[in-house]
Amino acid sequence: MKPGADRTTSVATRTHWLLRSVRLLLLIVGFVALGYVGFALLDARAYQANAKRSLDTEFQMQREYKQTSVPKPMIKDGDALARLEIPRLGMSVAVLQGTNSRILRLGAGHIEGTVLPGELGNSGIAGHRDTFFRALRSIHPKDEIQLQTATGVFRYEVDWVKVVAPDETGVLAASTEFELTLVTCYPFYFLGPAPQRFVVHARRQSRPVSPPQLHSQM
Repeated sequence: MKPGADRTTSVATRTHWLLRSVRLLLLIVGFVALGYVGFALLDARAYQANAKRSLDTEFQMQREYKQTSVPKPMIKDGDALARLEIPRLGMSVAVLQGTNSRILRLGAGHIEGTVLPGELGNSGIAGHRDTFFRALRSIHPKDEIQLQTATGVFRYEVDWVKVVAPDETGVLAASTEFELTLVTCYPFYFLGPAPQRFVVHARRQSRPVSPPQLHSQM
């Protein structure tokens, strides 16, 4: 065999080996990525189930604190504050204090600087568009939002929905009424960091009712 042919064969062999190695590496990376996503989803689902139980206990404790005039415990990042439900969309999620990456992976997050869920003013709640707040893509004006806290079950009615720039913080402005603002990234199916925000605004429609468990399950 001629020397040139040997070199051609050697190059072809190395190229074939390199392609096989790249394919194997991509396959391994793909399995690792799928495994991480699966773990994250299972972890969030398990956390939500535990949060529902802990919220019921916390609600009972808060009612006892009110009855005995014992100061309520300090709220820390990650504490479960409320349960948010949108019956028409079949949506139910625990609302936690704060909006860091871990909190938003496990549930919806109360936006710091806004009033606590259920209180007088504009309460802001954020969530990921590809997990707990994905159902918001189908929300309509007049839809009912239910929010359960230690003081009762509050019912809100959606009055507007709009898309804004990330720096348009006026949607979270303070208010003298009972308001609720839900925020998630937009577009819903955009790959990578989303360029806009999807905002749902609602107003409370009635006084809170007694706080037994809401009708739907998380």
